[in-house]
Amino acid sequence: MAEIRADLTSLVLRLGVEFKTPALLEQALTHRSHGARHNERLEFLGDAVLNCAVARLLYDKYPLLDEGDLSRIRANLVRQQALHEIAQRLELGTFLRLGEGERKSGGVRRPSILADTVEALTGAVFLDAGFDAAAQMVARFYQPILDSVDPNTLGKDAKTLLQEYLQGRHISLPVYSVIATRGAAHSQEFEVECAVPKLNIQVNGSGGSRRAAEQVAASLALEAAIAAEPVRAPPAKPKKTKKALDVQA
Repeated sequence: MAEIRADLTSLVLRLGVEFKTPALLEQALTHRSHGARHNERLEFLGDAVLNCAVARLLYDKYPLLDEGDLSRIRANLVRQQALHEIAQRLELGTFLRLGEGERKSGGVRRPSILADTVEALTGAVFLDAGFDAAAQMVARFYQPILDSVDPNTLGKDAKTLLQEYLQGRHISLPVYSVIATRGAAHSQEFEVECAVPKLNIQVNGSGGSRRAAEQVAASLALEAAIAAEPVRAPPAKPKKTKKALDVQA
């Protein structure tokens, strides 16, 4: 049986798996710029395995969440940014096999390439050892993330979070107004005001579209609303009555 190349030993330890077919590991780390036997088919397979493994992980971890919330969280966990963060923890850039041009252009740090490689590795483990082994590896990938996130807010945009915050305190919804539009038609910048009159909040956000500007303004308004919320003092201990003191005496 072929052995894992010495320079990949540290990666195998980080993955926590043993490859019976080391060629699958090497293929998973090979970008199409390097040669014909690259990782795109493994990436396709790994994408499906990753989605299923994350779905099962969330199903077990959050038994009280409904289908909509589970779908929202899964979508956030399998997007490029989350996979890129996993790749950085694994230091995958060190092990990638890239063509000379791709390497010189910074391919080892490119988020899309690193995220695709995480999917390809998942596909490789699935082919090499089956779904359970792949799912266990995926669970290890996501454990640090799931230990630190709030499932009630993960994946929700700023406007939704602000709306839920205000509704939970019986405060009227915010009012968004476009106050300025700058630039040529093909590269406009919008400035939007977000106002929450009851809290005396009035903030502006800018973005390349009205929607983007509203999200920036909503995020600033949410920060302001949380900062303005009074700190609730702990309930005072009830004073002992004279009758109670007499009984103790």
